[in-house]
Amino acid sequence: MRSITKEFPGVIALADVSLTVERGTVHAICGENGAGKSTLMKVLSGVYPAGDYRGEIVFDGETVEFKDIRDSEAAGIVIIHQELALSPYLSIAENIFLGNEITHRGLIDWDATNKEAAKLLARVGLGDSPDVPVNEIGVGKQQLVEIAKALSKDVKLLILDEPTAALNDDDSEHLLDLIRHLRGQNITCIIISHKLNEIRAIADEVTIIRDGRTIETLDVATGGTSEDRIIRGMVGRELENRYPDRDVEIGDEVLRIEDWNVSHPTDATRTVIHQANLNVRAG
Repeated sequence: MRSITKEFPGVIALADVSLTVERGTVHAICGENGAGKSTLMKVLSGVYPAGDYRGEIVFDGETVEFKDIRDSEAAGIVIIHQELALSPYLSIAENIFLGNEITHRGLIDWDATNKEAAKLLARVGLGDSPDVPVNEIGVGKQQLVEIAKALSKDVKLLILDEPTAALNDDDSEHLLDLIRHLRGQNITCIIISHKLNEIRAIADEVTIIRDGRTIETLDVATGGTSEDRIIRGMVGRELENRYPDRDVEIGDEVLRIEDWNVSHPTDATRTVIHQANLNVRAG
């Protein structure tokens, strides 16, 4: 991506940003909230179409201009957003091939759909049946379904926006192992994350963006990507104390929750919060 500039009314979200990603690598993008990371990836994936930004995108040696997401996916670029785009009421297989259905004589071939879905689930290490509704699996497994969906589109470049933000440690580690496996298959990955320990564990290179501008790209193999080093690039100064002391006056209670129970929005038999208690004080 060369000299990408993207403006919204009254705001320059990206200013002359450049990014180079080598084939078959994992490239991390770091920056504070609002730095422009997701905007840059939306430009790359066609969410913001050609003509909606200035600059040039070169993919596989050719200059490309995507008019929408379907256009970028046809070229082999697939983005998985932080808010997963799955339909909770459809099965895993239906979600994987949604918009890309396997048909025979004008009708959906369900046998072929489920067989292909099972192969893709095996590739991402998910043992659930393809006909299980998505609302019956956890968010960690839903991430794997999204990646299986990307693999069904013959992905060459996979973009993951905060993929582990909502995952527990075990699910996060499984996802990182899968990304390593994809790298071994020569699939290029771009990952946006605030979890610096994960970035240092998985990425080959790290590009830092601050205030809509490219600051620098660091090579993880050279050992110059300590957390303090990355944070310094993100905020533009040394952070001598990440958690400075604060003098806070604790006041009276302003909120109390007692024995709070919440059912799953699509499955009344599942409880997602059980007898939670919480109190919050002023200050």
